[in-house]
Amino acid sequence: MTDITEATPGYPRVVVLTVALFLSYLTVAMALPAIPVHVVEGLGLDNTWGGLAVGIAFLSTILTRGHAGAWSDRVGGKLAMQYGLLIYGAAGLVCALAAWPDLSVKQSYMLLLVGRLVLGLGESLALVGMMGWAIGLTGQARSGRVISLVGMGMYGAFAAGGPLGLTLLDRIGFVGLMGVCSVLPMVGLIIIRSVPAVEPHAGPPESIWRMVGRIWLPGAAVGLQGVGFAALGAFFPLYFLSKGWHQAGLGLTFFGTGFVAMRLLCGHLPDRMGGARVAAVSLVVEAFGQYLIWLAPGPYAALAGALLTGIGCSMVFPSMGSVVIKQVPPQLRGTAIGGFAAFQDLAYGATAPVVGVLADYAGYSSVFLIGGFAATLGLCAAMAAGRHNG
Repeated sequence: MTDITEATPGYPRVVVLTVALFLSYLTVAMALPAIPVHVVEGLGLDNTWGGLAVGIAFLSTILTRGHAGAWSDRVGGKLAMQYGLLIYGAAGLVCALAAWPDLSVKQSYMLLLVGRLVLGLGESLALVGMMGWAIGLTGQARSGRVISLVGMGMYGAFAAGGPLGLTLLDRIGFVGLMGVCSVLPMVGLIIIRSVPAVEPHAGPPESIWRMVGRIWLPGAAVGLQGVGFAALGAFFPLYFLSKGWHQAGLGLTFFGTGFVAMRLLCGHLPDRMGGARVAAVSLVVEAFGQYLIWLAPGPYAALAGALLTGIGCSMVFPSMGSVVIKQVPPQLRGTAIGGFAAFQDLAYGATAPVVGVLADYAGYSSVFLIGGFAATLGLCAAMAAGRHNG
């Protein structure tokens, strides 16, 4: 078998960029469980305000993805990622200042929201810049493999960051945790200094809305895929508890196992077999997993459904992302990545509150029926995207 570094020129450099991206996403993941704890227990506010402090960062990301992509096209992916990492560090400092004891509760909370908004901007620039930079280093034909590696860095950070964040919150407090969240992106900034930049390509820009018109089919497929992951992450433990089943915390473990295994074993498939084909098969597996959770007669069947959901979700983003990258000229790569990623951001941000209303009326199992239905619709979008670009 040909060594991966020989088969993919620039791959070792992309691994370095992925390590830096992992560190930046670790700051996002560590803050996720710590922010609501600080708001509720530290500031004495209720869960609604804690949820807003978490969710506003994702709103900022959605709103800035397109602009970050267009700016990355103009200045190059390296500079965009470097600015993103610097903004990450600044966001951590602002959140740390929000815990200043001389501030009122209202002032502390408002400053915390500012920090979370800044974090969303940093995440947009770092991710879009890194992906455009990495694809420029390896070549557009290998975009599927690159996006697969990027996803491993992101989701690996989310898997490790939650428990680590709560541990640090307990040991060094909220200010200390936010200090760590400021330092980690700076470590990433040092790591990527020696990686050569890729010069931006000359060419006319394109508005984000026109780009969305180009890529909405692959975007719809990846957005509909995201419903299943978001539903599982938000409601799987509650579903188990409502049934009186044990091992409620294993849902994301099974999901993550399937997700990472597929990225490791099949990251090359979109480039070799075609992104739309791989995404279509993946969405069938995800839909089956979600329907299995919905109808599960016991906890083991539900955990098997979580594993299948992870296996199915894993390759949809890189597969559809490779379709998007290959249908736009190089000078619009960042704009395309930004617009495409926003579809998944929107799914992650909107799923929990929308299906949560359904769960109140029809029970937690209905959440996974919606996840299966969304994956089925995503299959239709992926197949249509394949025909459109075939």
